Amino acid sequence: MRSVITSTILISVLALSGCQTTRQNAMTGEEETNSTTKGALLGCAGGALLGAMIKDKKAAAIGCVAGGATGGAIGYQLDEQEAALRKELVNSGVQVQREDDRIRLIMRDQIAFETGKSSLSPAIYNPLNSVAKVLGEFDDTELVISGHTDSTGSDAINDRLSNERAMAVLVYMRGVGVESQKMHAQGYGKRMPMCSNDTQDGRACNRRVELELIPASKS
Repeated sequence: MRSVITSTILISVLALSGCQTTRQNAMTGEEETNSTTKGALLGCAGGALLGAMIKDKKAAAIGCVAGGATGGAIGYQLDEQEAALRKELVNSGVQVQREDDRIRLIMRDQIAFETGKSSLSPAIYNPLNSVAKVLGEFDDTELVISGHTDSTGSDAINDRLSNERAMAVLVYMRGVGVESQKMHAQGYGKRMPMCSNDTQDGRACNRRVELELIPASKS
């Protein structure tokens, strides 16, 4: 009976995740499991585990199908959002990174803000408009905006500047139609560096605003 349940789970996952189970990594060229498949696998595992916990083999198989459908749907939506964002933001200077169940957009201060200021640079308007456009096409997505600085200056100055920059992005996004309840903004000052603050290039790398698109159920 265990082998029958296992086979049912595997067949269900493959059916839920569709024919396209892999994609080519844009950076390395290597094949990787796409997010639709990952979501289906994780959802199936969660549903099957619940069935196993109540010692019901039939429930485990049903749980796999139900959980896989949910996970696969979330993964598919993220795949679609990522593709749309990469198309909209090509040559914008905005980095698009996929990290499991979230999409991370990195906007360096040279395209987003003037040095030491929190007012938006006109160069960032079009990229933010593009993000708002994609958000408008996917209802079940929330936006987390975070501001970051390098290590130059006091904690008080950096915390204030990073928070003001994050809020400036939030206010702009609200002005172009993104619902306030779907957004959250926070400044982190110098506490979350991406690069070393020991070099000029490293400090420039750390001065940034990040936007994370997250499925509403994950926020």
